[in-house]
Amino acid sequence: MAYLIAVAGKGGTGKTTVSALLVRLLVEADKGLVLAIDADPNSNLGLALGIKTEKSISSILERISSQPEAIPKGITKDSFIQYEIQMAIAEKEGFDLLTMGAPEGPGCYCYVNNVLRQAISKLVNDYDFVVVDNEAGLEHFSRRTTRKADTLLVVSDPTVVGLRSAQRIKDLVEELKIPVKNKILLLNRVKGGVDKLNINQTGLDYVGFLPWDEALLKISENGQSLFELSNNSQIISKLRELGDRIWSN
Repeated sequence: MAYLIAVAGKGGTGKTTVSALLVRLLVEADKGLVLAIDADPNSNLGLALGIKTEKSISSILERISSQPEAIPKGITKDSFIQYEIQMAIAEKEGFDLLTMGAPEGPGCYCYVNNVLRQAISKLVNDYDFVVVDNEAGLEHFSRRTTRKADTLLVVSDPTVVGLRSAQRIKDLVEELKIPVKNKILLLNRVKGGVDKLNINQTGLDYVGFLPWDEALLKISENGQSLFELSNNSQIISKLRELGDRIWSN
């Protein structure tokens, strides 16, 4: 059974960047088979990891919906969807990537999220670690895209608003009774210290902060993979120090 890390946070906190860096560190630490799941409709995790995705869960469902004849005779719709999802997993040295995508037509994400939940429940047995980059905000928890996690990693910027958002995520997870072993807070893009912030208000276990990193910003602006970030960068060094607390049993 895989160790599942669910990364959450409000928009603009660097949630996807942190997810990609976690995947990189798990791969470099040779922690076993790693699956990255881009559960954010904006679908930027693949770009951050330097891997191009040809298919997403949403595109698969759109195709089957518009072309039901594509389902081979003798195969149920659910079985065909699961097969297509397996084929949609993008592979790169050290890790795989599954992308949820955004529905092309109008309507809610209910069906897409339901399929994603089923896919996760089946795939967790094939990997040692799963890192899920969740949709910004609270919607993915309300829709129960994340049903359980070993670690809920809430990423916040060093602001009062960011910490309030982190607290709301934690409160909603508890209200929905989503089983989570570790609920932790990581501050990102910190310039200077965090002494003036009331970190304890979130009710999350604060593990530390990641510093503002100009090299990381430049790579992101150029659309480069975060695997190209130097091993000597401040943010890589700091996240490596925090690693055991993030994926601790």
